[in-house]
Amino acid sequence: MIEIKEVPEGDADRMVDLAGMVFHQRFEEDDYERESWPVRRAERIGAYDGGALVGQLASLPMRLAVPGALLDCSAVTFVGVLPTHRRRGVLTSMIDRMHADAVAARRPLAALWASEGVIYGRYGFGLATRAISLEVDTSRPLDLRTTPDPAPLRLLDPASAPEILDPIYTRALAARPGGLVRDPEWWSRSVLVEVDREAPGYTGPRAVVHPAGYAVYRTHGGGDRTVRVTDLIAETPQVEAALWRYLASIDLTSRIHAPGRPVDDLLPHMAADPDQVAVKGDYGTLWLRLVDVPGALRARSWAADDAFVLEVQDARIPANEGRWRLKTGSAPSCDRTADAPDLTLSAADLAAVYLGGVRPTTLVRVGAVTEHTPSAAARLEAALAVPLAPFIHDDF
Repeated sequence: MIEIKEVPEGDADRMVDLAGMVFHQRFEEDDYERESWPVRRAERIGAYDGGALVGQLASLPMRLAVPGALLDCSAVTFVGVLPTHRRRGVLTSMIDRMHADAVAARRPLAALWASEGVIYGRYGFGLATRAISLEVDTSRPLDLRTTPDPAPLRLLDPASAPEILDPIYTRALAARPGGLVRDPEWWSRSVLVEVDREAPGYTGPRAVVHPAGYAVYRTHGGGDRTVRVTDLIAETPQVEAALWRYLASIDLTSRIHAPGRPVDDLLPHMAADPDQVAVKGDYGTLWLRLVDVPGALRARSWAADDAFVLEVQDARIPANEGRWRLKTGSAPSCDRTADAPDLTLSAADLAAVYLGGVRPTTLVRVGAVTEHTPSAAARLEAALAVPLAPFIHDDF
């Protein structure tokens, strides 16, 4: 019989081993400390068959930026089930336990990055943010249509960088939803980690700062001659132009690779020669789950005053199931009602539109959301609208 229970901290290395098996990775002896730190600070759920750990899920208590607020969130990671124990309800049992723990902790949201997106929709997660990958040819000067801010830039020692960069990053969370609040450990072990497993052969992190922005990057010499940008924040287009100009002018490099940027990134439009900046990929990032539907809807800010009856379908968290009268605007409310619905949608689709990055009208057009009242989806879309596309800077 498989038992779902808390994983003791002493089994953190076992969780790294299971992740290696599930995700086809090999870890050396000195990898364990670097890989296990998120597990050690997480709430750990395990599936045990006798004394053997056969499935696992780690939930990091974090805070996520949503329009107008920072909400408590379970950041789910290290999810996996051994191939010998698949299709036995192990993942379902662990996610149900995670949902129950989040409800008890009054965390209205859960979020994850999905290795296989098709898995998580049935658990109420919706794809809420996307990202693009940019490549810039810097073998010739990067001419910009935006005048760079003239304030001087300075390089930081990575050890002191978090204290200087975090206030800039935190201000950015208020402007663009989707990001996680970072603490000093997150900065040092995730953002500014010395060795990036996804970038073999690159240097350690470099950080360049402006009073209203920064960039974290790594470089690769030799034949690659690439600047890899892992984090770039700018409070104005002019500051963003100054940072890109700096990155494009680093000696002995001829290319910038920025693997994760917002879908509305300004650089493709800033470049005087559009062919110099190429969008190399568009991919899904954050999958969001509204653990507490009315609580989450009350907590975010809204772009328009309106009222809707939403019929939410949620088989996994029955407290969310049913009809809710949502009033948007400066004093939002969300309460149960027996009135006829304006829209019927799943918990996953409600999560997908929640940050403002997915259009309800699109989901109506594809048949995922049912519109009972004409124009209700367009009105909800107007209320959900955000100035900047949601984006998450951190992969977990």
